[in-house]
Amino acid sequence: MLKDFDVWNEIKKKVDETSVSTDLFFREREIWWATLGLNIGVEADGKGDDFERPILIIKKFNTHMLWVLPLTGKSYDDSFHKKIVHGLEESWVCLTQIRTISTKRLLRKVWKVDEDQFGLILEGLNKHLK
Repeated sequence: MLKDFDVWNEIKKKVDETSVSTDLFFREREIWWATLGLNIGVEADGKGDDFERPILIIKKFNTHMLWVLPLTGKSYDDSFHKKIVHGLEESWVCLTQIRTISTKRLLRKVWKVDEDQFGLILEGLNKHLK
């Protein structure tokens, strides 16, 4: 599949020019839609016209920077993904795709992962970090 990096580059410029609202409030354990962009190789891409993807906030450093893990709807049964369930919906957190992002990329909050599921995600992430 041919990737159109020129289109993403124009969107990236607009995202970079935005200012983060003082009303933007986010916490660890929350799922948000974020503009992740068009990336290289196996890195998780955003989808659609704005290159969006759901992400899980792992660590909030300050009002401008956080660690996130992207989510996918594709089912996986391996140690690199953790399933999360919200109502009737299932998603898989991509543990190998942790990344630092700017809060300028955050678009809209979807829901919050419960503490038990979040604990399992952190355990799985820690296994790969050791």
